[in-house]
Amino acid sequence: MEFNASRLHLPRFRLSVAADLCVETISVLSDTTNFAVLELFTERRDLMSLPVIEAGHPIGLISRNIFMSQMSKPFYHELYGKKSCIAFMDKEPLIVDANMSIEALTFRAVESGEKALADGFIVTRNGELAGVGFGLQLMNVVANMQAEKNRQIMHSIDYASVIQRSLLRPSNLALSDALDDAHLEWQPRDVVGGDFYHFARYDDGWFAAIADCTGHGVPGAFMTLISSSTLTQALQQLGPRDPARLIAEVNRGVKGVLGQVEGQGATESNDGMDAAFLWFDNASRQLHFAGAKLALFQLDPEQQAVQTVDAERMGVGYVDTPMDYQWTNKIIHIPDGSLMFLTTDGLIDQIGGAKDIAYGKRRMRDVLLAQRTECARHVSQAMLDDYQTWQGEQPRRDDLTFFCFRP
Repeated sequence: MEFNASRLHLPRFRLSVAADLCVETISVLSDTTNFAVLELFTERRDLMSLPVIEAGHPIGLISRNIFMSQMSKPFYHELYGKKSCIAFMDKEPLIVDANMSIEALTFRAVESGEKALADGFIVTRNGELAGVGFGLQLMNVVANMQAEKNRQIMHSIDYASVIQRSLLRPSNLALSDALDDAHLEWQPRDVVGGDFYHFARYDDGWFAAIADCTGHGVPGAFMTLISSSTLTQALQQLGPRDPARLIAEVNRGVKGVLGQVEGQGATESNDGMDAAFLWFDNASRQLHFAGAKLALFQLDPEQQAVQTVDAERMGVGYVDTPMDYQWTNKIIHIPDGSLMFLTTDGLIDQIGGAKDIAYGKRRMRDVLLAQRTECARHVSQAMLDDYQTWQGEQPRRDDLTFFCFRP
């Protein structure tokens, strides 16, 4: 029997049990002759499968295609016409209770092999025939249910993206207020990402941070919420003027929240972040830098090469990072016109080019040198253009965040 969606009378995407797929159908008794079955199939061209009943219970299923194929063979009319229809019956069809969930039904159908999808299955209620269901019908329903689940997941992720971007908005406003020549690029690999940044203006200077949390997508985004809120609390308690102390405080906070304390039993997670924290003092024009695996790059007007201010090789919050680890500040005097650059590894590690290798720090430095006289926004755009050209057809590996500025 052909599946007619109009017979179900149910809201789309709300099918949940086998009964929702059940279509009423005629059946035959086990002593029905093959001639009688042939007559039914001839008269009812929409009849694809025919349940066989004995003592009120279904015992088999006759497939139209198999039956008609067999009865068309030479002498089969004469040999089998008057015999019981069980001769061409599938004696082990898929039989499911009307209350079986669609998920369980799908697993049973797959286990039964192709015949359940091709010939259909029998649906019973209290052991008696309720109707039949069909493989195409089941596949359509499963596809619709999966599409709805995906739609709901994407809706939730889109909403999470709105939340994540709204948390970053105050930093964008503060940055545009504090620095005339600066650009901060933030591109999550997916809808949401594992990179975040923080910028705040104060009477005597400004504070900035960029961080690359473990993972990307939804897991990475959860880590940014933990890390960002921990940084906000640290700034409220300690102030912005000691980046090294702030990183140490964030390290303790993240380890505490995630229970990632070495020597205190097994932990299921080992998450954290690479980060760079900056404090710029307006009066002295000194930049205080503390880095956890993220270096700072500096190009002064009189220099012929980009200088690297190395970060410490200890990440923030990980199991093997000591709870009491102390980062150190590096104090940098910045001449007027100096170009500064911070980036997460999403830029440097991107695979591309003719040899499918990482973008690398050397290529990044070349762009900075070539664009050294341009404003930070133009430098950033040139970096993005070169990055995207390098990436080519390669998939994006990671979230991308970088901060280009002239204090």
